[in-house]
Amino acid sequence: MPKVSIIMRVYNEMPYIKYALRMLKQQSFQDYELIIVDSGSTDGSYELAKQANPDIIYQITPGTYVPGRVLNEAITKATGDIIVFNNSDCIPQNNYWLENLIRPFAQDKHTIATFANQIPRPDASPLVRKDYERAFGDGSISSKWKHFFSLASSAVSREIITQYPFNPTIQYSEDIEWSWRMKELGKTITYVPDAIVEHSHNYTIKGLIKRYTGEGKAEKEIYKEPRGNFIMAVIISAKLELLRDLIYLAKHRELHWFPYAICARFIQRYCVWKARA
Repeated sequence: MPKVSIIMRVYNEMPYIKYALRMLKQQSFQDYELIIVDSGSTDGSYELAKQANPDIIYQITPGTYVPGRVLNEAITKATGDIIVFNNSDCIPQNNYWLENLIRPFAQDKHTIATFANQIPRPDASPLVRKDYERAFGDGSISSKWKHFFSLASSAVSREIITQYPFNPTIQYSEDIEWSWRMKELGKTITYVPDAIVEHSHNYTIKGLIKRYTGEGKAEKEIYKEPRGNFIMAVIISAKLELLRDLIYLAKHRELHWFPYAICARFIQRYCVWKARA
């Protein structure tokens, strides 16, 4: 197997980083170097990361984080043939996560990137659980979407990422921007359902507005397509998602979440639509 470089981004990820680092040491595949870049953590994450004795660890100036630029810089420090990205709050769920994640590179010479299966944390809200089941799981649903990829736990060919680096200017969806460019070039990106990490976030309403406004701005640059009319892009799209939410919540006897779902789905659709103007 080729040598691997693991790049881990860190910013105030206690206690998740503790478990993520612990699981890295338990992987069946150990021929890797670990590169950690911290964005100015103040909760002890940076100090804990240093205790893990990574091959390279450094900090960037707080407030200067732009994902593509930070990743491109970290890649220049890597020596592996395969670059693995695993955020410090992504916790591998068994000893074979890394081995499984990089296996497709040996099985298919056309594979230039892979991404892992993400399962939600025990405290995830039912809407988060439902969204993750659709996006990840066996991959059968998201494979029919226009495009889907997640860099949070993933791997790329060093040759490819050097030739086609991340966009160093956009603040959101750097992974979607890069993977969409690769898709447009006809490159093969493989989802690996048996490479499993635990990773999810419960967003407040304020957090939803910030996230989806940022993603909407990024989508405008990525897809370069008209945003669509308000009725189709917001009203109808939100109603369809709410129908799926209603079925899921009823099945799991959590219908008390439905009022929140109404608010959240319309915020998601509206913020993306407005930001793409």
